[in-house]
Amino acid sequence: MQKEKILREIRSYLMLTIGLGIGALGWTAFLIPAKIVGGGLTGIATILYFLFGWDVGLSSLVMNAFLLLAAIKILGATFGIRTIAGAVILSSFLSALRPLFPEPVMHETMMNAIVGGVLAGVGAGIVFVNGGSTGGTDIIAMIINKYKNISLGRLLLGIDVIIISSSYFIFNSLERMVYGYMTMAILAYTVDMVISGNKQTVQFFIISNKFEEIRKLILFEADRGMTILNGIGGYTGEERKVLMVIARKTQSSEIFRIVKSVDPEAFITMGTVMGVYGKGFDRIRI
Repeated sequence: MQKEKILREIRSYLMLTIGLGIGALGWTAFLIPAKIVGGGLTGIATILYFLFGWDVGLSSLVMNAFLLLAAIKILGATFGIRTIAGAVILSSFLSALRPLFPEPVMHETMMNAIVGGVLAGVGAGIVFVNGGSTGGTDIIAMIINKYKNISLGRLLLGIDVIIISSSYFIFNSLERMVYGYMTMAILAYTVDMVISGNKQTVQFFIISNKFEEIRKLILFEADRGMTILNGIGGYTGEERKVLMVIARKTQSSEIFRIVKSVDPEAFITMGTVMGVYGKGFDRIRI
């Protein structure tokens, strides 16, 4: 068990690093060279870069230090450690990659905004899914999300409005400011897609004469609970047992495999569930 826990931690930190690297690439290769100011502390660090020429990574790290204390106190030591690691890794990526891209990768500003926003969103989503944070205003969003069932993407978008608006006073360009808003909208949407895709839940209704065998395999092989319902065939009038199984979408293929191996003629329906709350899923947050 100890070995498995260590492997899970290593995998988690590896995914955090990959996510932070993808996000940093979006900023340094597309957004910053195109003079697009995004949100968060990275957005503030970008503003400081254009105003004073300060290193984006170092500025981001210094500002993150103050919010990290709040993360450790409110969200717990584990989250605090992950956030510290995330802030340091992200700052390192920003400092290392920024000199490599003196010019934006794309020639069109809109394309830089789209691609940069997608990459930054994918990176942030990977980090959130693995229990970490990219630091900065993400910490505020995670604190609110801990007590309120509000989309992380929407929280981040709301916090970033003021930061993006301030870019107008640097470039005196409404066009640049609009590109910043577009980037953050794309980023927020991408974050939600990554997170919801990882947590998407499906509901199965399984009807089979071999329901007992299927029940045992789903319980002990797929490690999913279920509810057994009493049903009556509409045409035959016969009593039948119906297995109702709630699972993550990533487990759907395993459940299909189990049912097919026992009874290829079983009747199955699968539908997407908007939200599942309780043991093994999400907590109710009001």
